[in-house]
Amino acid sequence: MNLDFTPEDLAFREDVRAFLKASLPDDLRAKMINRDHLGKADIVRWQRILNARGWAVPAWPVDDGGQPWSPTQRYIFQEEMALAHAPEGSPFNVNMIGPILCKFGTDAQKAKFLAATANIDIWWCQGFSEPGAGSDLAALKTSAVRDGDDYVLNGQKIWTTQAQHADWMFALVRTDASGRKQQGITFLLLDMKTPGITIRPIPSIDGISDLNEVFFDDVRVPVGNRIGEEGRGWDYAKHLLGHERSGIARIGLSKERLAQLRHLEGELGGSGRIDERERARLRRKLAEVEVELRALELTQLRVVAADAQGGGANSAASILKVKGTELQQRMTELVAELAGPAGIATPSHDATDHGDHGWEAAATPYYFTMRKVSIFGGSNEIQKNIIAKTILRL
Repeated sequence: MNLDFTPEDLAFREDVRAFLKASLPDDLRAKMINRDHLGKADIVRWQRILNARGWAVPAWPVDDGGQPWSPTQRYIFQEEMALAHAPEGSPFNVNMIGPILCKFGTDAQKAKFLAATANIDIWWCQGFSEPGAGSDLAALKTSAVRDGDDYVLNGQKIWTTQAQHADWMFALVRTDASGRKQQGITFLLLDMKTPGITIRPIPSIDGISDLNEVFFDDVRVPVGNRIGEEGRGWDYAKHLLGHERSGIARIGLSKERLAQLRHLEGELGGSGRIDERERARLRRKLAEVEVELRALELTQLRVVAADAQGGGANSAASILKVKGTELQQRMTELVAELAGPAGIATPSHDATDHGDHGWEAAATPYYFTMRKVSIFGGSNEIQKNIIAKTILRL
């Protein structure tokens, strides 16, 4: 299996680098470097810049607005975005509902939603988790009862990221409770302005209220907003989660953070803020992280090479998700260590400037918020079960 980039791939990488250098706004780059919280306007602005270039949704089918890129080129694009400190687009739009609409949506649904989704003219949120149905997603209880040309929804979703911004939600609901819990689940698209929908923010430990509870009280949803067949929502959800997890390792993002850590260690050591014993200890930790990151990158490249040849790797998305998120968390711990007491005081996220030491002020909030990456997209414990089952079948 050849893991080397071709001359065409290298030329593509230079094209991406040139675009990012010319098109990424300086203020967004600075926010990413300082780990400032990106608002909705920041994400929308950058995705629309990408969309004008045709690069907002490159993994979608070409007929639906995507690019004819190889798996290798998609990997290069993701890595260069991270290394350039470019924001990620809305994952709910780009990586989740978009691919579902492309594969399972009707022509009418594609015409209504795809272009608006790519340009974030519609901001989507994900209505999956419920109290008592997080990692065990199939235990969801929000009911949808057919009434003529509508479904009538009652129930609750929780941990709904950015629901306060959302125009639409894609949701899993229970239309039949008589069979196995994976059966009788239906995939619906909900207009968030529909009467009966209530959003309640959940403040999180990093000071940001991006998480929400969402309640449904006799909410009427047209049958035309159903994706695919009634009762097959579990199949569509598995397809969606495969897309979500495939990019969750974030190799490029981890490379960028490791480079920042090395720079900070050198800067703080040179100024005398940390002594030589501490520098040696930090360098050892950074070397350990670099070795693990390199191993993860090689695993990712093997998956990319297999995809390019029309194959795949058993449990690859789960393996990348587990190790990728563990490394992301490890690096936030090291940043917090470097910040020391200066990272304890957490600023208001309404502020747009953390001053000359923005990374210090952001260290603790970012450490806290990154605890979630091993939970969302399917908790790492669940992913380990998937990996174990695959190994036992071999």
